[in-house]
Amino acid sequence: MHRTAGRYLRAMTVGVLSVGVGLVAGELIAALAVAPASPVGVVGAQLIDHTPSAIREWAIDTFGTSDKTALLSGIAAAVVVLAAIAGVLQVARPPMGAAVIGAFGVVGVVCAVTRPTGTALYAVPSLCAGVIGIVVLVVLSRRAIGSRHRPEPEPPEPEDAQPVATVGWSRRRFVAVSGGIAVLIAASGYAARRIAATGGAVAERMGLRLPAVRNAAAPITPSMGVQLPGATPFLTSAADFYRIDTALAVPQLTTRQWRLRIHGMVARELTLDWDDLMAMPARERVVTLTCVSNEVGGDLAGNARWLGYPMADILARVGAEADADMLLSTSVDGWTSGTPLSAITDGRDAMLVIGMNGAPLPLEHGYPVRQVIPGLYGFVSACKWVIDWEITRFDRAQSYWTKRGWAEKAPIKTASRIDRPAPFASLPVGPVVVAGTAWAQHRGVRSVQVRVDDGPWQEATLTSEYSIDTWRQWTWTWDAQPGQHTLYCRATDATGATQPDSRVPPIPDGATGWHSRVMTVQR
Repeated sequence: MHRTAGRYLRAMTVGVLSVGVGLVAGELIAALAVAPASPVGVVGAQLIDHTPSAIREWAIDTFGTSDKTALLSGIAAAVVVLAAIAGVLQVARPPMGAAVIGAFGVVGVVCAVTRPTGTALYAVPSLCAGVIGIVVLVVLSRRAIGSRHRPEPEPPEPEDAQPVATVGWSRRRFVAVSGGIAVLIAASGYAARRIAATGGAVAERMGLRLPAVRNAAAPITPSMGVQLPGATPFLTSAADFYRIDTALAVPQLTTRQWRLRIHGMVARELTLDWDDLMAMPARERVVTLTCVSNEVGGDLAGNARWLGYPMADILARVGAEADADMLLSTSVDGWTSGTPLSAITDGRDAMLVIGMNGAPLPLEHGYPVRQVIPGLYGFVSACKWVIDWEITRFDRAQSYWTKRGWAEKAPIKTASRIDRPAPFASLPVGPVVVAGTAWAQHRGVRSVQVRVDDGPWQEATLTSEYSIDTWRQWTWTWDAQPGQHTLYCRATDATGATQPDSRVPPIPDGATGWHSRVMTVQR
């Protein structure tokens, strides 16, 4: 019994090592030749795209911005379990284990070639991963474990003859070889990650020079921000800017590879490349973006200086048909957003963007080209890594999230939050400066009010307005008295509409409600 258990433990180890070798080989091939076809990446992307909305929402609510890490961890755990089963099957019922690994490869190939931009070349990394995994499994199983058989019935002696196994490696050799393979897997996986992190678009971005600004943004003055500990900076750094998307691995698209095809309900189809953009006059604007997933008081909003080109000017070159009302934008990873054409042509600063805060777009924020459209939640406007525009109608097409129950048209709702003091802060008696942020993009913020417990609403002091497309910050001095207190804030936009107090979740078109924080004032 002990010998059998040890044999199957070896088999499970061999299965895991074999699949590991195959996967890192596939990842290396993808990193060197066809980055979007990473075996793990394409399977994960298909899982994201085909997961039921209820499960997806549960994952976002449970894991927040770590949902992709949770998915990768789940994939890794499933692969380890199935690989261990493959190892046992290869010993108990050969070649069933090899068939399981072959199935892994087939799944990867299908997931790769059915991606929105998939080609036959996308199949290569997963195909190689499957073949290499099978070869390693067969070789290791035979050499490290051997094969079980019964001895011939003649001669009858010795009387205590029992089933025996062909001699596999000794325990010491098995541990040494397994350890060596594990180190090889780790080193190769690290190499694949380094290649992906330093080559292609990453290296290009480091040396990219942005064009001169022909139409500069208005200057930012100190009166537009709050210079207090714990307050939100007026401009959000790229490192602190929120990232919400469905890309399991950040797409690596170079300026040489980038194209924007414009088609659909147009008089003239058009394809732009990077040189075409560089020939256009670039403008710079400061715009606040907000994710529809932002909860009341959340931080999925950011304000940045964007460099790019008016989308309206580009659309004018193709001549949209009179009854077209939607721009369906597609990312290189297949994600889509549906934007009202009116939001592009009504004079707002809707831009095809190449720069952020004076530098080329970071890869995770859409390098080399993305969209920024003031006043709309990102899921209907802020397509990153954009490569395709289809001029169409809302009654003919649906975008990624509208297919999953979210709204077709989603103007950003008025919102405000308290940034300082921190939640559950312990404060001294006396004056306390409360500070926060409010936004109502493309309408502007008229006022912010604060109240303590069930007391009267009191006017906060707003910073100077940069534009109706950016957030405004505010302060309010509170004469704090002993006890536990709840502070609330609410904003009113430039149309006179005030935030409602009723709490509504983000789905389908954005959260509402007053943000609050509990404080304790010590005697």
